[in-house]
Amino acid sequence: MAITLYYHPYSRASGTLWALEEVGTPYTLKVLDLMKGEQKGPELLALNPMGKVPTLVDGDVVVTEAAAIALYLADRYAATRLAPALDDPQRGSYLRWSFFAPSVIEPAVMARAGHWDVREGSAGWGNQDTMLTALHSAIAGRRFVLGDAFSMADVVLGGTLRYMLDFKLMEAAPDFQAYVERLNERPAYQRAAARNLAMRKELGLQ
Repeated sequence: MAITLYYHPYSRASGTLWALEEVGTPYTLKVLDLMKGEQKGPELLALNPMGKVPTLVDGDVVVTEAAAIALYLADRYAATRLAPALDDPQRGSYLRWSFFAPSVIEPAVMARAGHWDVREGSAGWGNQDTMLTALHSAIAGRRFVLGDAFSMADVVLGGTLRYMLDFKLMEAAPDFQAYVERLNERPAYQRAAARNLAMRKELGLQ
């Protein structure tokens, strides 16, 4: 059965489109009108009680959360090409930096932007400065997270970093910019970006 992605071009599902293009397996888009609240309708709530996109359906499998979807796709459809094997020593770094994006980068940036009064010892993301130090180390001296080999970890981590830079939520350090520029050269990313743009035009969201 073909993969179905519940999607809106101005959501995290736009990044899932890149993951799907990297994997290269057929998929269809189920576009939801977020302004009308269609993501809270019975169809999606039956699949994802959070009522959020992206939600991916692959036969009888339902996967939510953008990072989980990306890693699922890599393991299911591009094992060893986009995901290190279970016994590959690189697997640890692959998982580490994939989960670093939603669990450390995003909350650290939101905490700084929102002036959250959170004790560092009570927050799993530490603070903005330590997050940035760790993020720099993820790509220091490397083309991609795993070295010369691109992986789905770059879709997750790099996609998050691109968003932060695009919306001026993080300083555009030279190594961050260079990394994102390398990712932007990926044909799969360019196809996804073009489809996201076309969908925005189709929906009158330009």
